[in-house]
Amino acid sequence: MINIDKIFLERDLKDSPRANSIISHFSHLTPKIIDRYDEIFGKVKKPYLQKRQSVSLFIANKKGNLVKEAPEAYGTVGEKHFYFIHAFNCIYECEYCYLQGYFHSPDLVLFINHEDIIKEIKDVASQHPNDRIWFHAGEFSDSLALTHLTGELQVYFDFFRDNSNLIMELRTKSDNIDSLLSLSPVSNIITSYSLAPKKNLDYKAPTIDERLQAISRLHRAGFPIGIHLDPIIPSKNFNEVYSDLLYHLNEAIPLKEVQYFSLGVTRFPENIYHQVKKNYPQSILFNEHMLKDKNGIVRSPRPIRFPLMENIKQQIFDYDVEKSKIYLCME
Repeated sequence: MINIDKIFLERDLKDSPRANSIISHFSHLTPKIIDRYDEIFGKVKKPYLQKRQSVSLFIANKKGNLVKEAPEAYGTVGEKHFYFIHAFNCIYECEYCYLQGYFHSPDLVLFINHEDIIKEIKDVASQHPNDRIWFHAGEFSDSLALTHLTGELQVYFDFFRDNSNLIMELRTKSDNIDSLLSLSPVSNIITSYSLAPKKNLDYKAPTIDERLQAISRLHRAGFPIGIHLDPIIPSKNFNEVYSDLLYHLNEAIPLKEVQYFSLGVTRFPENIYHQVKKNYPQSILFNEHMLKDKNGIVRSPRPIRFPLMENIKQQIFDYDVEKSKIYLCME
């Protein structure tokens, strides 16, 4: 668990049971009352790697847009995709994480006005009455890593259970699944795990074996599972490495029972690419040949990355997985 050294609480939330429940987990700290989190968060730039020592925790209400349309190719083709914002930053540290250059701080922000988020989800859904719509959690944080503190899962499960035409995705690397297992599975709420065979890129995150154990427990309990093989990391024994990963994943959950597979390569906006090189100059990520494309994204050229993804697709097909269940992320 990451070390929290300070707690900042918005003044309007002083008497909030939800806020005080979070604070109760840090009895050694006295919250500092502030007017708005964004008057402090990110105003003084903190290095991303400071999270190895300690970070501050902000408890706040999210203002402005709570639900945003996802970029094209963010999810399955031909469907509407949005993400909602319930937290900023992550307790894990991954070399390829774009958050290290997105905010000016590794401090954590937990937004607790979940009813407002759900209201905006309803508003967005009402604008697309005839579409199958996805709402993704985990764009700026891990969806499960802090749920033992935040306790918001019940709120979302209640809503999506009553709105079966909408789909919610919980994107995670966490094995912190007790809060999830305490709930009854909902067919249109999918827990999706990011997996890559190079554990040394995922500092503090659960190991691949720990994630596979979590996937197995959730699957046995009836929770729908999605898989993100992202980022795909090239290596000399690439075929064998991913064959081994898929073999062990299939032991945790039969691959044909996975809801979908997302495949993607290492990619960064140009400014974040330079930040990653500064933080991890010896990273194996930079063994790849990367170029900036016309959209300002730095990644390996198409003739290099597409054969890698095609290789993995073919390996997944060997497990009798339907072709429609595989999509290429951000392609």
